[in-house]
Amino acid sequence: MTQPSLDTLVAIAIEAGAAIMPIYEGGGEAREKADGSPVTAADEAAEAIILERLAALGADNVVAEESVSAGKMPPPADIFYLVDPLDGTREFISKNGEFTVNIARVENGVPVAGVVYAPAINVLYAGDASGAWRASVTDGVLGTQEPIKVASPEQSVRVVASRSHLTDETKEFIDRFAVESFVSSGSSLKFCRVAEAAADLYPRMGRTMEWDTAAGHAVLKAAGGEVYTLDGAPLAYGKREGDTFANPHFVAAGAFDPFALSA
Repeated sequence: MTQPSLDTLVAIAIEAGAAIMPIYEGGGEAREKADGSPVTAADEAAEAIILERLAALGADNVVAEESVSAGKMPPPADIFYLVDPLDGTREFISKNGEFTVNIARVENGVPVAGVVYAPAINVLYAGDASGAWRASVTDGVLGTQEPIKVASPEQSVRVVASRSHLTDETKEFIDRFAVESFVSSGSSLKFCRVAEAAADLYPRMGRTMEWDTAAGHAVLKAAGGEVYTLDGAPLAYGKREGDTFANPHFVAAGAFDPFALSA
């Protein structure tokens, strides 16, 4: 079966973002899920759109955050989609705009296409085998696509890390480097900061799920970077043990080996 093109995934993400914004602007409140994480009506509205659009295209093997929370999971497959309809719910609640719609296609454990859309700040990132790019979005219309590429630091690094989840382990990892600058950012935008060479390194020593990272990972990979587990292997997807889809700790980096540079 032919998979939806990257342009199609972009259009779906923009539509989902349009459903989020009225709720965001209206001050939609969050409730707590069984795992203690927050969810809003915006998460649910965006996910419903994404699932409907993908299913209409025949791409129904989708692992989506809110569906998984409700106990709905597709069978294992070599090609599947990972969806986080609203990554950065805490950013959504705090009104800082740094939340994103995330859609990724995974093939044999590798994120090969991804879209990260931040509707409150009108920027979209996308990438696949043809490369990575960013564009503004105005009134639902995608602007000019600007190619992006990672940087290759030789000594000091520019670090971006979680605004809401900066753990002691993450701080200890960052201390291994000569740090030129440090910026906190929300949601999967951290991967995009590295992808567009606004940062060099994004370490995350804390709990994340595959739908949190796959789209940003795809954009970063398309821009020439990579996401590694702490043993130096690329972060893989489709981890079904217990159907948790939990990631190990990871390090996202530009065009360099972060473990060699930190040594």
